Amino acid sequence: MQKVFVIGSPLEQFEIVTLIPLSVSGFNFSLTNSWLFLFLASFILLFWLSLSFHRLKLVPNNWQLVKESVYEVTSNMVRDNLGFKGESYFPFIFSLHLVLLYSNLIGMVPYSFTVTSHIVFTFSLALSIFIGINIIGIQTHGIKFFALFLPRGVPLSIVPLLITIEFLSYIVKVFTLSIRLFANMTSGHTLLKIIAGFAWTMLSMGGILAIFHLVPLGLLLALIGLELAIAGLQAYVFTLLTCIYLNDVLEMH
Repeated sequence: MQKVFVIGSPLEQFEIVTLIPLSVSGFNFSLTNSWLFLFLASFILLFWLSLSFHRLKLVPNNWQLVKESVYEVTSNMVRDNLGFKGESYFPFIFSLHLVLLYSNLIGMVPYSFTVTSHIVFTFSLALSIFIGINIIGIQTHGIKFFALFLPRGVPLSIVPLLITIEFLSYIVKVFTLSIRLFANMTSGHTLLKIIAGFAWTMLSMGGILAIFHLVPLGLLLALIGLELAIAGLQAYVFTLLTCIYLNDVLEMH
């Protein structure tokens, strides 16, 4: 009898599954795997921070050293892009960086769920940040904030066109911020699943193909290392762009 090996779709790993159904007055508040792994990332993050603060030493232990390294990276990011005025925003920037980093890294664990692979999460996060940044801009500059869409010395005849172009280019920041993170995490995880399925299919067929499955397996291991680097890089880039956009409204660039 011929054996049939079924390989699941590479997109199955992104499926949102309801764990605890909950509906209140017609509104769906069900707890899903997306919520579970976001909560798990936050819990592990807080646990890691508590370990790094336990028995602090002048010569740091491993936990303290890792925490201080991440802290220094985020601090340099804020200092380079926001200067001293960014100190008040550092707690938010640091929290954002760590939550994204841990969400990306937890998504690399087999059979886990990558929260940042869903556009609804990354877009909601980017939109919330965008709204908050604009509120800060209005509080800082008042009505002068809207001069951001109209540079000085522009001929009156092209003012409507220029305002439209500037407004659209300003709004598109939300989409670039969210799509970059979503696309990188989704494409990377999909590629890993495809190559893993290919290697498993070759191994399952037996014979000489079972030997050559080491080729895609070796490629898979290399891509896992690359994907781990991308997970850290995308968290850094998202946080960096948040700092840049915040600086734009504070300095009226």
